[in-house]
Amino acid sequence: MKKLNSITFWLVTLSLNIGFSSCSLRDSSTTIKNNTLEINVNDRMQTKISNGDILLANWSNSDYLISGNQKIDDFRLISYHQKEIIDFIGKVTEYEFHGETVFEGHTIKKKMTIKSYPNFPDMAIFQLTYYNDSPKDIMINKWVKHDYSIERNPHDSVFWSFQGSSTSARADWILPVQAGFKQQNYMGMNDSDYGGGIPVLDLWRSDVGLTIGHTSLTPELVSFPLEMKKSSEHAKLRLEKEYPNIYILESGDSLNTIESFVMVHNGDCFKSLKQFSTYMQNKGIKFVDSEESAYEAVWCAWGYERNFTVDEIIGTLPKVKELGFKWAVLDDGFQKAEGDWMVNMQKFPKGEQQMKDLVKTIHSYGLKAKLWWAPLAVDPCTPLLKNDKDILLFNEDWSPRFITWWDSWYMSPLSPKTKQHTKNVINMFLKDWDFDGLKMDGQHMNAVPPDYNPAHNQDNPELAVKQLPEFFKDIYKTATQIKPHAVIENCPCGCCMSFYNMAYMNQAVSSDPLSSWQIRLKGKVYKALIGKTAYYGDHVELSDGGEDFASSFGIGAVLGSKFTWPKDNPQAEASYLLTTEKEKKWKKWIALYNEKMLSKEDYLGELYDIGFDKPETHVIRKQDTLYYAFYADEWNGKLEFRGLEKGKTYHVLDYIKDEDLGKINSDDPYITKSFHKYLLVEVWEIH
Repeated sequence: MKKLNSITFWLVTLSLNIGFSSCSLRDSSTTIKNNTLEINVNDRMQTKISNGDILLANWSNSDYLISGNQKIDDFRLISYHQKEIIDFIGKVTEYEFHGETVFEGHTIKKKMTIKSYPNFPDMAIFQLTYYNDSPKDIMINKWVKHDYSIERNPHDSVFWSFQGSSTSARADWILPVQAGFKQQNYMGMNDSDYGGGIPVLDLWRSDVGLTIGHTSLTPELVSFPLEMKKSSEHAKLRLEKEYPNIYILESGDSLNTIESFVMVHNGDCFKSLKQFSTYMQNKGIKFVDSEESAYEAVWCAWGYERNFTVDEIIGTLPKVKELGFKWAVLDDGFQKAEGDWMVNMQKFPKGEQQMKDLVKTIHSYGLKAKLWWAPLAVDPCTPLLKNDKDILLFNEDWSPRFITWWDSWYMSPLSPKTKQHTKNVINMFLKDWDFDGLKMDGQHMNAVPPDYNPAHNQDNPELAVKQLPEFFKDIYKTATQIKPHAVIENCPCGCCMSFYNMAYMNQAVSSDPLSSWQIRLKGKVYKALIGKTAYYGDHVELSDGGEDFASSFGIGAVLGSKFTWPKDNPQAEASYLLTTEKEKKWKKWIALYNEKMLSKEDYLGELYDIGFDKPETHVIRKQDTLYYAFYADEWNGKLEFRGLEKGKTYHVLDYIKDEDLGKINSDDPYITKSFHKYLLVEVWEIH
């Protein structure tokens, strides 16, 4: 690292002060305001956070270093300056605080910069730098930012939270927090092949919420621990970077933390996730537009599982067409092996030509064809690996990194041979075989560990972590060069999908949901982050009871199924047979979906709190009509219709049962109604 001596460091500081206004250090604290957000900084560089009316986090040493088992947090403020500037994000007020402390004979200086953008209300951007102004080096184990303690609202039994990490538990991303709760939320690998996520932690009460996150343009190996100790009324949260091998802060050197943010809000996490994403897009992350065909209903052959036969798939296509599905997906099992994506000759005895003929048959029914694929996975026995082991990603001990589900190994996203192999495979899938889209699948896609393979000549093993999104960018670019309207689905198998990978897909998916609740909460998250993305609710058979189309429909998700017909594959682990009774339901829901196409419309995610509002409610606006979706195991009582225009009267219709529910207006936006599991209604103005 480039070293600065003490004089140079402070000369740089003085040069930056030109055009600043200064504040007397005799003031007890400095207040930074952005709309409702208030941040106070005192003469010990401690902070407290409020939304103007409610104190969220009281005075604390919220930003510090850890050396051994000791905190380096007792800083004395030396100078404070602020200025108005315009940067690449926009107009901003920048506040800069300088302080120092003495730790075991070492002088450590701290610079804290806080930016407040009017275009990003209720939000502040933080950057901290520590400088070792001592003749000796200091060992640093960890840096910590935004270490806050939030008191539970006495009127609430729990907090609610958004926690964006991924583990093999495939846990809910939105979940309640009460005494005894603890979750680390590490953004690196939490299991052999599970990791990554959305670098945001949101904790909210019924009256106010606090969000922290980082705003690096690449994935970072940091954590967002959240803990509420037993018998405690406070939840503690923070952002931290732990150095597994110790960071040596050399004499005269500086340590920069990653840029981060704090935000206050009302309601659930929708507003904060949306603002985080907007800020990141302003910094340079751009999402691709969804293809029109990405909103069309999907049938997948996975009901037959890996033991499918080509005849079973072809035999099901007439029913797929009849029910109104627009896509047919060939899932796992067509290939010789992961990494060797040529056809399995036992399934396709006529070889590649039989695969091409299958795609032609799908097209002959007016359906589009999508192919399952697990990029970055390679089986130990494949010719690809036999010919070139340098393609593998290595652990620190130079062993291959294991992918559990397919008993495969990771290919390195840094390897030029991985990239070329991937391009060749995409060309075969889309150009030679003529598929119209790709279902990229596997929890291992969400993140990779550091790559220690010496063949890749990387001084920094974490480069693999940071450059993984570029791998998916290359996939998207290659696929759309071959077929400009190709649908690229990213299905990271239950993971909280990496925010950085989202930019290079045009169809999100609930990705092996464990419940209908997960279908709905994931939909809310994707719609906050990406807006009008094509969000696929995955196979309805994965929902509660295996037939909860209402959860996908009400959140504005693409409908899908993996039914088998006219019979099951006897070797499959479960039955997904389309019975006569199911066929009536499937036909009704798919016809209704094709008529309404709510997945393409505006989701009004700020109207209802998914945690505290009961019943759980979601709203979609299509032109002049509002579509409300209410969910509860059982409900009998008042329903509130938010988002109505003042002074107007509306008609309410249960469009599933074709039942008139009366009239409402903005002064009395309620009806009393009972329902089981769900109620879907449309509301339009009476002229």
